[in-house]
Amino acid sequence: MNTIIRKITALEILDSRGNPTIKTTVYLGDGVQGTCSVPSGASTGKFEAVELRDGEKRFGGKGVQKAIRNVEKRISEALVGKDARNRKEIDQIMFDLDGTENKSELGANAILSVSVACARASANAMGIDLFRYFHSLTPGADYKMPTPMFNIMNGGAHADNNLSIQEFMIVPVGVEGLAERLRAAAEITYTLKSILKKRGGSTGIGDEGGFAPQMINDEQAFDLIIEAISGAGYDGRVKIALDVAIAQYWEADDEVYAVPGVKYGENLVGKAPEIVQFYEGLLEVYPIMSIEDGLDEEDWAGWKVMQEKLGSKIMNVGDDFTVTNPKRLQKAIDEKCINAMILKPNQIGSLSEVIEVVKICKENDIKIVASHRSGETIDTFISDLAVGIGAEFCKFGAPVRGERVAKYNRMLEIEKALKNSVNGA
Repeated sequence: MNTIIRKITALEILDSRGNPTIKTTVYLGDGVQGTCSVPSGASTGKFEAVELRDGEKRFGGKGVQKAIRNVEKRISEALVGKDARNRKEIDQIMFDLDGTENKSELGANAILSVSVACARASANAMGIDLFRYFHSLTPGADYKMPTPMFNIMNGGAHADNNLSIQEFMIVPVGVEGLAERLRAAAEITYTLKSILKKRGGSTGIGDEGGFAPQMINDEQAFDLIIEAISGAGYDGRVKIALDVAIAQYWEADDEVYAVPGVKYGENLVGKAPEIVQFYEGLLEVYPIMSIEDGLDEEDWAGWKVMQEKLGSKIMNVGDDFTVTNPKRLQKAIDEKCINAMILKPNQIGSLSEVIEVVKICKENDIKIVASHRSGETIDTFISDLAVGIGAEFCKFGAPVRGERVAKYNRMLEIEKALKNSVNGA
């Protein structure tokens, strides 16, 4: 087995929104290779690592030729001859080469693509599945099939409609087994589509595959989702999860908004009392089990209040607030701001830092939601990562669209592989 890096190449490809992203291939000495295609978010936190874009006329400035050059020249020159299995050394070389805290020199997209491609090449060389390789990096973690949070309706920055909340998700917590959870999500999706058609609503979809109709208000969206859950025969077995993405908060006009008195573009720091009171009202009416980014990413005092008031009732999930950053995560834990967090590798930009975040979560009983981005590729490394680190939940979008379904289908393959290994197959 030869795991020495021989060559690294990169290619500009398109993501699910038609925007450029980077696909990197790491070649090892024995001919084995590993690839990684990096996703991109539309709703991004202020504190995410920098996704390097060209800023020129090509693709409206969104080209990634600079990131590609960084991979093929600077990063490749530094890593050729190194052992791809030495994850920390590989990532540290790239950190030192970049020299910035937010990876703005080389680009988090460039660094992550190499970091994950090295992991996949190492797994291939070792003759093991990628999820088993990720598991080997997280001592003490159990293999776990995460419970999916399926996006069923899009709003906010992920759709051209008047819904304030960015993601309405269904979570089949009362359904056993991944295959049956996928079936439940698909059947509820079919039912919601039928309901929307009958009422003259649009069945067009948003960035993550959820429906994106115009609504009277967010409450109408909740009501239709509850009707679909019931109509599909899953009463009591399916909960609702929300990604409010409040930093992207939307108000279409004076008549359509989610939180009274909270307007789009307004500084939301200090608005926690009104916002948390609104959430408390929703919890009294709807079976909500999780609220993601319910407060502004800089409102540390507000997050603490929300955790105190709602933390025993729901998953209080940091995303833009924690940005898969070990330092921000630790501060959020120390100040008792969250009980769960979104894990998005491209928010931080390296596998080493992702594993550090996982370790912190495990040590502090913080639930992990492994997540895709709104601009996705057909790469499924996030599925292997979710299972390998023992994430409690995952969100890969709706049970439609190839780039979303690929990730759920990969989880089905992993589930079968785990069952076969238990049964001695």
